[in-house]
Amino acid sequence: MNNMENKTTRRSSLKRMGMAIIGVFGLGITKAMAKESNPKKEVLDLSKDSQEIPLFSGAVKHGNTLYIAGKGAHFEGDIKAHTDHVLKELQKELEKNGSSMEQVLKVNVYLHDLEDYKGMNEVFRGRFGKKPPVRTTVATYGGVPGKSLVEMDCIAAVN
Repeated sequence: MNNMENKTTRRSSLKRMGMAIIGVFGLGITKAMAKESNPKKEVLDLSKDSQEIPLFSGAVKHGNTLYIAGKGAHFEGDIKAHTDHVLKELQKELEKNGSSMEQVLKVNVYLHDLEDYKGMNEVFRGRFGKKPPVRTTVATYGGVPGKSLVEMDCIAAVN
């Protein structure tokens, strides 16, 4: 091998070693960044029942997002009374966990009967401020659990 070929081979070897070293350090930095930016699921409220493993969580925070489980109204009354009660329960849960009605991003509404859509809307309108969240509304086959006329869950941003 002549001197020129020897220098080229050494340079190639050094480049490969340098890239390998940078790759190892880069991998370490990437893993450290992933740990910092990967928020953990924080269960804020577990359902209370007699089972060793709870059925579901009432509220879960993940990063800057809050997930609130479905709230219903389990008393005699019409759709307007039930909707008002459910929205007040959502508001309490949101505020207890560092959010608010104005920070709600998504609401799911489950109606016992689609005929209650208009009455539910009358009470719902304006409860989330001037910029309401996106919403899905469905009538459930067989009704809402617990004989509630309406159930709602939501996803919200957290301060």
